[in-house]
Amino acid sequence: MINKELFKQVAIKQKRIIEKEDEFVERDLLKDILNFIEDRRILIISGIRRCGKSTILKEIMRILKEKNKSYCYVNFEDEKFLDFNAREFEDLNEVLIEVYGESKYYFFDEIQNIDKFETFVRRLQDEGKKIIITGSNSRLLSKEFGTRLTGRYKLFEIYPFSFREFLMFNKIKIKKEDLPLTETKVKIKKLFGRYTSLGGFPEYLKNKDEDYIKTIYENILYKDIIARYSIKKQKTIKELVNMLTTNISSQFTYNSLKNTLKLSNSITVKEYISYLNNSYLFFEIQKFYYSLKKQLNSPRKIYLIDSSFFNILGFNFSPNKGRILENIVFIELMREGKEIFYYSNKGECDFVIKKGAKITQAIQVCYNLDNKNKDREINGLMESISKFNLKEGLILTHDQEDEIKVNSKKIKIIPVWKWLLD
Repeated sequence: MINKELFKQVAIKQKRIIEKEDEFVERDLLKDILNFIEDRRILIISGIRRCGKSTILKEIMRILKEKNKSYCYVNFEDEKFLDFNAREFEDLNEVLIEVYGESKYYFFDEIQNIDKFETFVRRLQDEGKKIIITGSNSRLLSKEFGTRLTGRYKLFEIYPFSFREFLMFNKIKIKKEDLPLTETKVKIKKLFGRYTSLGGFPEYLKNKDEDYIKTIYENILYKDIIARYSIKKQKTIKELVNMLTTNISSQFTYNSLKNTLKLSNSITVKEYISYLNNSYLFFEIQKFYYSLKKQLNSPRKIYLIDSSFFNILGFNFSPNKGRILENIVFIELMREGKEIFYYSNKGECDFVIKKGAKITQAIQVCYNLDNKNKDREINGLMESISKFNLKEGLILTHDQEDEIKVNSKKIKIIPVWKWLLD
C-alpha cells in the first residue's frame, strides 16, 4: 500500500521531468498518432524498451499544452510503484488532479507493469477521458485489451530510428532532387554505414556508450522475459538468443533448435521465442503457402530489432554485412506495417509482401550482386515473380543501381539507403 503523499512526490517529480524541454527528432509515427488524438479510443504506443515511446508522449503533451489543453502523466516504471495495486488507482487519480488540475488527457507510461490496469483505464474512458499509454510487451497489451476493451483502442508500434530519422538526428536534411548529386550521395552513404553499425536507439546515438545497449538487452532478458515468465532455465534462453543472433535471416525449425539446445521437446523453444517476440527483441516470419497448415509447419526465419545488438553484445557473432542489410530491410517493412513472408522452392526469395489475399511484391536483398551470386539471387526472385504473377521484382543492395529485364519481367536494383529514403 502506497500513501497519497508519496504519490504526490512522485507525480511532482515526474511532471518536472516531462516538462523539461529536450531536443526532439520528429518521429515518422507522430503525425499518425496526432490524427487520432481526438478519437475516443485509447491509444497504445508499443515497442521495445528505450526506442523513444516516452519522448513521443512528451512531444504530444507539448503540443496539447500549446493548445491550452489539460493533461496528466504517470510513469509506472518508477521503482516507487513496485508495490502499487489496482485498488490504489483512485488515490492516484486524486493526486493527479491535485498536481495537474482537472485533465481530459491521461498519459500512462509502461502501465502494463500494473496488474488489472485495464479496469481503471476503461473506467476513465467511460468518463470521457482520452487515454494514451505505452508498453514494451506486445502480447500483454493485446491480450488485456483484446479481452476487456475490444474495439476501444488503437495500437501504434514504434521501432528504433529509421534511416530518415537517423539523418534528422544528425541534422541532415535531404531533398529528393539532391539525391543524384555526387556530394550528397557520398554523405548519405557514409551516414548509412554508421547507421548499419550504430543502429537507431536514440540515447545510444547520443552517448555512444556500449554498456547502454548491454543494459537494454539485460533488462529485456531479465525483467521482461525471465522474471515475467518465471523462467528457470536461464542458461538455455541465453544460448537460444546467441543462436538466433548468429543465424539472423537463416531458416530454422523449433525441432532443430531443440536438438541443438538438448531440450526434451520443441514446445519450450517455441515458448521462449514467443517471449522474445513479445518483447520486440526478435521477429519471426513464415514461408508463404496458400495452405495455412503448411505455412504453420514450415521452417521460419528470424530477425533482430536493431543493428546495435549485432555489433555490441558479443554473442560470438562475426557480423555478416549481407545479413545486417537484410535485417535493416525487414525492420523497415515492419515499420511500414507490411505483412511479410519469405518464399522458397528451387531457389529462395527473401521477402514476399502480402496484401489482402494476394502477394503484391517480391524483394531480394544482397550486399553485392556479382558473378558468384547473380544467378542465384535473380533466379530466386524470378521464381517468386512467376509464382505470384507479378510484373516486376526488386533487388536491394549496398550500393548498386540498375534496371534489367529477365523473361520480359522488370527487375529494379536499388541501394538500400536510397530505398529507405524513397
